[in-house]
Amino acid sequence: MNTPDLDALTAWLSLKLPDENGLTVEPISGGQSNPTWFVTFGSKRMVLRKKPDGPILPGAHAVEREYRVLRALAKTDVPVPTALWLEEDLGVLGTPFYVMERLEGRVFSDCSLPGISAEHRQAMYLSMARTMAQMHALRPKEIGLGDFGKPGNYFERQIARWSHQYNQSQGPRIAALDDLMDWLPHNLPADDNTISLAHGDYRLGNLMFHPTEPRVIAVMDWELSTLGHPLADLGYCVMPWLTAPDEYGGILGTPWEQSGIPSMDQFVAEYYDHAGPTAKLEPFHVAFALFRFAVIFVGIADRARAGNAAARDASDLSPLAEKFANRAVDVIKAPHPALQQET
Repeated sequence: MNTPDLDALTAWLSLKLPDENGLTVEPISGGQSNPTWFVTFGSKRMVLRKKPDGPILPGAHAVEREYRVLRALAKTDVPVPTALWLEEDLGVLGTPFYVMERLEGRVFSDCSLPGISAEHRQAMYLSMARTMAQMHALRPKEIGLGDFGKPGNYFERQIARWSHQYNQSQGPRIAALDDLMDWLPHNLPADDNTISLAHGDYRLGNLMFHPTEPRVIAVMDWELSTLGHPLADLGYCVMPWLTAPDEYGGILGTPWEQSGIPSMDQFVAEYYDHAGPTAKLEPFHVAFALFRFAVIFVGIADRARAGNAAARDASDLSPLAEKFANRAVDVIKAPHPALQQET
């Protein structure tokens, strides 16, 4: 991840904050999509996110959409950082970027939540479920996002989009992904016309928790957000129970039952207890979520080969595309009990 042009960034920030001076920039590890840095300018502590350098797929790395949704959510009870400024002039840092406030809190990439008490582990997972339900309860038109995506046929359109992105990859084909690309459009649930703000990457690693309390204080990384179906996010958010620790920090195969982490059934029930009327979570929704995540890792592998990946370990994550595709096939063949009972 290349450091942004410090002289250009200093000049740009000086126009925004004329009473401040003195720039320091520190890369934030963990992000695989848009390069992100902690930025301190004088007394102001901020975060900068920009599109990566080099060629990218059309519609990918949409920092402009991320900035827009953060601004809209500032008027709601959904916790997000305050988005400060968007810059679309490529002459500043080479690609579009935006700056938001820096919050103090805890971010966990390991879904087993090491070092946390059993009581707080349970509370944090349930806070994650409630925050997602709160987000889905918003009416997009009422917060200025009525045109943030196309209404209706969400899964059909998303399957087509991610299948296209997969087919655009120059990397090796993955048999399980090819199978999913065929299975998903032939097993679409009936469209119930439910429309909500869909985050698109709602998981533990994209949440910030209070420094000491077991509650979500910020939902981050909104670049994949759109108008969609709430079950796309819910199906994606149950991934930790279905994936192993070496598969992006899942809990499958660990003694999580004794750690305070609620079961998938309890997590899903907490969501439905706080959500508006929503259809039943089915194997399709989880398989779709894993398919889409697999395609995202295909893109990460492509950028690693091209030398444009945002994180240094991107090449190590390339095998996850096949692993998540295989997990999706497993969900279809042998659904988890939480996906087999009435909610």
